[in-house]
Amino acid sequence: MIPGRRTVRSQARLFVAEEPSHGFGSCKIVEVGRRRDGGTRYWCLLHKADATAKYGKPAKECRYAHVAPLAPGDTFTLNLDTYQGGVALWGAVPPVYDTSSQVPDRGVHVHARRGASDEKEIDRTYRAVRITGGPLAASDFVVNELDAIYYMVSSIFGYAMRHISCTYCGEAHLDRDWFSLHPHRRHLCAGCGRTFRDDLTSIGNPIAGVRDTCGVRQTKVKRSRRKFVHRQEEFPGGIQIWGSNPAFLWTGTRSEEEGIHIHAFTSDETKPEVDDTFGTVIIDDVELDATMVRTFMAQGALPHIAGRVTSINCPFCKRSQFNTGNDAFTPVVERSCDHCNRAFTARGRLRKTIANPLPAILERLERTAPRAPRKHSMDLIPETL
Repeated sequence: MIPGRRTVRSQARLFVAEEPSHGFGSCKIVEVGRRRDGGTRYWCLLHKADATAKYGKPAKECRYAHVAPLAPGDTFTLNLDTYQGGVALWGAVPPVYDTSSQVPDRGVHVHARRGASDEKEIDRTYRAVRITGGPLAASDFVVNELDAIYYMVSSIFGYAMRHISCTYCGEAHLDRDWFSLHPHRRHLCAGCGRTFRDDLTSIGNPIAGVRDTCGVRQTKVKRSRRKFVHRQEEFPGGIQIWGSNPAFLWTGTRSEEEGIHIHAFTSDETKPEVDDTFGTVIIDDVELDATMVRTFMAQGALPHIAGRVTSINCPFCKRSQFNTGNDAFTPVVERSCDHCNRAFTARGRLRKTIANPLPAILERLERTAPRAPRKHSMDLIPETL
């Protein structure tokens, strides 16, 4: 049975804000130990976030006080036994390009079929999903939106994850933002605010627990052979573009497809005319690269590099640059050209940047768009050293 997320019982002194919280509920701030500089660190047990103010004093509210907590109706219960045709769950983020009027997704996206040949009965995104039935019948496992989003980020950049529990309170640990891409042993528990050490150098994500219990090891993934060759004017309701990412749970017999996922609307109604994953995408004679789209989507979920991903051309050979691997999430000042190998420093407002050709490619699409694309922000909070 997977360790649950338990309520923290702390004997530490409780600090009440001098003024009412401007967020969702008053914070419950306690002392949780010392910082690296020797000062006192404070933690909010309600919102599970840092609450240390300037000069090492307790803050009036924590960093997550403004984030709406999960309401009872935000959690969907998914029984694996009900959908023998297969279920699939992904981390959902807003599209990288969006000229529609649809509400952008964020959270846990669910596909579910009652029979293998049936149409999808569920095709929706939730803030959290409680998974029951099958191998999880004895567990009460809830995957929330941040678990799913950072699972997407870590998996796209090729990092394996483990189910890690806090040695003090038993809370299942999630490594966010910078920590979702840098394996480590020393972790800061969101539940009780204390640091603990794990036996292995790794990245923590509670979803790894449900995968281990279900016996999921590797999803069969094949590149889509479909082609999407259209003009934006064919879809006056707009187009949405995402990079595909591996499902964290896939129980169907079909192979998962890799490529670029497209929603295309002929009107402002909610059901898209096109809803599929394509291996080749050419819109208004502009071809999109699936790896660039997938990378840019994951980069958009990393608040510590916000604004630093840009399109860069080598000043010598004039060819576009594309940072991959660790360079895709590590801003630098000086870089070496991917093509001519000459060193140069990119110009711009920020000294340290990451190169991805996609922003410039999407700007080309904007010029022929029937209406201006919307820019989406997930408002995720940076988590760095």
